Amino acid sequence: MVDVAHVSTLVGVLTVGTSLVLGAYVVAVLDEVIGARVGGDGGPITTALVTPWRRGAILLTQQRLATERPDATTWAIAPATYTALAAAALTVVPLSPSFVVADVRAGIVLYGAAEVLAMIAIFLNGWSPNSVFGLVGGYRFVALAVSYTLLSMFVLIAVALPAESLQMSEIVRAQQGLWNVVRQPLGLPLFLVVASGIAFWGPLNLADASDLAGGSSAEASGSHLLVWKVARGAMLTAGSAVGATAFLGGWLGPWLPGPVWVALKTSVLLAVLVASGHLLGRMRVERVVTVFWTVLLPLAFLDLALAGLVA
Repeated sequence: MVDVAHVSTLVGVLTVGTSLVLGAYVVAVLDEVIGARVGGDGGPITTALVTPWRRGAILLTQQRLATERPDATTWAIAPATYTALAAAALTVVPLSPSFVVADVRAGIVLYGAAEVLAMIAIFLNGWSPNSVFGLVGGYRFVALAVSYTLLSMFVLIAVALPAESLQMSEIVRAQQGLWNVVRQPLGLPLFLVVASGIAFWGPLNLADASDLAGGSSAEASGSHLLVWKVARGAMLTAGSAVGATAFLGGWLGPWLPGPVWVALKTSVLLAVLVASGHLLGRMRVERVVTVFWTVLLPLAFLDLALAGLVA
């Protein structure tokens, strides 16, 4: 007899794993395409499709650098933990009314927990090599991530109010008449800022900024650097998928199957996040913290208050 529970678990693991790997690849391709267009050096699309594979092969054959007295165990665990958190976040994203890997009652809370725990993985990646630049990059991210998580908390609670539930599938069903991006116009932009920050991507890539010679990834090389890059792309994919679910109606849409709508909406948000890295410049760390606490956090609280009034 076939164990239905085991088959269901296997299908869920394969779905999440495939989605994360494919999402990381899409991020790399979008980065190539948008970077070339912005730089005025637009080449054929086939080049952008092949370049991530070529760079990955180079990293796999590259000799890994070693530092003096690193914590080898935590250094190896950091990218695996970061990837696992992206996978955990993606499990709560429903692909259709009948298919969601982990349709837990507190799906929004699970995603928020993954964001918080990402701080540990990124800090470990900077602390473990026993390097000055890596350590500073790790501490810098922790300082910034406190602002991200507070902002995320208000925005995620706001999308749960119309559904009167923390369950992601119920949040999608509550958008059948009107998507949350229309109900809460402040919510999606603020959420995308948080998603960019947790993946330290684009203008919020301050943990690995050039002023720290690579920051938390300064000593990463070879296969470790490849896995770390894939993990960042996976986290960006998970954030975009949650954003598409919480604000753009998830599987809702005419004609096409639900999973296709989730993939299309996630791809649109991924393109926006990747483009921000080429169109927006980085700010100084202290200015980012100031903007979050004095501008974005009050806006998130306003978004929550308005959502509460409407609900």
